[in-house]
Amino acid sequence: MLYLALGAAALAVFVWLGRRGRPVFQRPGLRVMSGVAAIAAFAGAAFLAVRGGWAFAPVLIVLGLWLAMSARGQGAGGGAAPRTRTSAMSEQDARSILGVGDGATPDEIQAAYTRLMRRAHPDAGGSAGLAAQLNAARDRLTRR
Repeated sequence: MLYLALGAAALAVFVWLGRRGRPVFQRPGLRVMSGVAAIAAFAGAAFLAVRGGWAFAPVLIVLGLWLAMSARGQGAGGGAAPRTRTSAMSEQDARSILGVGDGATPDEIQAAYTRLMRRAHPDAGGSAGLAAQLNAARDRLTRR
């Protein structure tokens, strides 16, 4: 009974912390704690399964999976591409990103964008940030 009360108190603290803006386990320090707690939950589930506590072992496995997934967060390669403001990018920056000169036509800009995007697209092994910069540079030069 004591373990249920402690679990309910921990859940209440996590819910309370989650209402403050960012999700609880996306904070840098708590992501590490979440990973450690996931390992502890898996170890507890294994211990209970060996000792015959089949009623609580699946609960600890689900808790461990949830903690492990929340600890993953948004790493370097995951998640949505960062937003790049096209109004903040100067025309000269856009030209240097795409590698086109001052007198480049819209067809030349599109050709440079296509050539670079083939390498920088996240599906082709590139990064989402670089693809976003290429998109912003093309948009900046084609709308003028």
